[in-house]
Amino acid sequence: MTPPTRIVFLGGLGEIGRNCMFLEVEERILLIDCGLMFPEVDMPGVDLVLPDFTYLREHADAIEGVVLTHAHEDHAGALSFLLRDASFPIYAAPLSLGMAANRIRESGLIDRTELIPVADGERRAIGPFDVEFVPVTHSVPHAFAAAYHTPAGTILHTGDFKLDLSPIDGRRTDLALLGEIARRPGGVRLLMSDSTNAERPGSTPSESIVGARMRSLFREREGKRVIVASFASHLHRVQQVAEAALAAGRSLAFVGRSMVNNVALAREMGLLDLPVGRIIDLEEVERYAPGDVCIICTGSQGEPMAALSLMAAHEHKWVHIGDDDVVVISAHAIPGNESNVSRIIDSLYRAGAEVVHGGNDHVHVSGHASQEELKFMLNLVQPEWFVPVHGEYRHMVNHAMLAEQSGVPAERVIICEDGDALTLDDAGLSVEREAVPAGYVYVDGIVGDIGHGVLRDRRNLAEEGFVAVIVTIDKHTGEIVTGPEIVTRGWVHGEEAEALLEEAAAAVRASIEDATREGATDFDTIRRHTRRAAGRFIADRTRRRPAVIPVVMEV
Repeated sequence: MTPPTRIVFLGGLGEIGRNCMFLEVEERILLIDCGLMFPEVDMPGVDLVLPDFTYLREHADAIEGVVLTHAHEDHAGALSFLLRDASFPIYAAPLSLGMAANRIRESGLIDRTELIPVADGERRAIGPFDVEFVPVTHSVPHAFAAAYHTPAGTILHTGDFKLDLSPIDGRRTDLALLGEIARRPGGVRLLMSDSTNAERPGSTPSESIVGARMRSLFREREGKRVIVASFASHLHRVQQVAEAALAAGRSLAFVGRSMVNNVALAREMGLLDLPVGRIIDLEEVERYAPGDVCIICTGSQGEPMAALSLMAAHEHKWVHIGDDDVVVISAHAIPGNESNVSRIIDSLYRAGAEVVHGGNDHVHVSGHASQEELKFMLNLVQPEWFVPVHGEYRHMVNHAMLAEQSGVPAERVIICEDGDALTLDDAGLSVEREAVPAGYVYVDGIVGDIGHGVLRDRRNLAEEGFVAVIVTIDKHTGEIVTGPEIVTRGWVHGEEAEALLEEAAAAVRASIEDATREGATDFDTIRRHTRRAAGRFIADRTRRRPAVIPVVMEV
């Protein structure tokens, strides 16, 4: 009997971000991506959200390496956190390695990994895994699908992809190789495919249409300064914006650390062709007439400290937004970032700028396949089993329906969630629900700094506020020496509710005096009476439940 292959999902199933899974054969592990997620609005104070690496930490010696499908943060951004607990090589396209290395180097962990470049169509043995790298088009150059040839059969993971027939760099999704893999003896036993646009009918437009629109935009805004915000990793978009600006006779300035770093890396690798004499330093921008310059910057997601946010808030040192500016947001808001992006757009309008974005112009196209492309992939590969990945739950459900429409039997389509494990063997595919820990790990300054309890407290404080009750008592008699004094934030405003605060203090004083008369003068009892009396008064009078913090001091 051939050894089974286990597929375990640590993130990316039921959410946008945290893409991370691994294959396990004969107790050896091969990771596929290691991404992070940006916090949602109900995660106050959280910087990043990571997969739960508990299983990987416990089996760190078994990790053969990680295959990066591409360089986006939601697929590669968590590597520097996992490398604190495990050491392993990274296999990826040279560009993906370069971008990942920048982040890992900043964390001081570059000596804990080996960066191993792989080429289009290459087939490489990684421990007991035989991996074949298939080029696909996406919104970052040099993305891969991968066929994992295991003892239990071939597993094909598409990674993030679309079928762009006229890509900027001429590197198309290799449909011929995918078809060849599918026609080999045994075929594709399991297909795992990108579900992001499974609700979107039709096909995703080519990236090249953005370039045409950018050229028109520069002609129409002659005399205006154009500021374009995009993902720093979207080098094809950067190339098209730069070419349109140069054709219009403008000089280029790049703003934002990740943008500057990625552009430098891409130029060094020959992926961006920009004339040195037309690139200017940021501090020179204000010396140029508005119609003679184009700024390409970060901040398309409304990140608070990104370049575009600082510009909108009039806090950027070198770029000051005004009536002569046209700001182009050439990106789609990641789910959870919509309010941040809307706020930035409002601020830009208030500063006098014209704002062009995906909602009012064709300045962005998705990097993910839509329904017709997903069905094409399913028909091309004809998998024995199908599992939708990479998307919110509704995306995966819709992708599962597309699979059934494409001829995959319903009983061979499985919708999984984070923490589930699949076992592929001679008998077929079985699923084990919640097989490994796969919850959110919140980063607030340091990894694992907070948990669900802390987040719940933060939400409560944000919604209800807090009340501190400060009182000093005689430690021998229990009598009140000073106070109670009520200090509140987010419950009522002190200057507007003095009478209410005095009533609250009186209620606490009465409760402490009752306890003292009954002989209960110990510290814990007085503290308990203080909290209970304040909480009861607040609930009765205002129907609210702020956090009540008793501060009892003894003299």
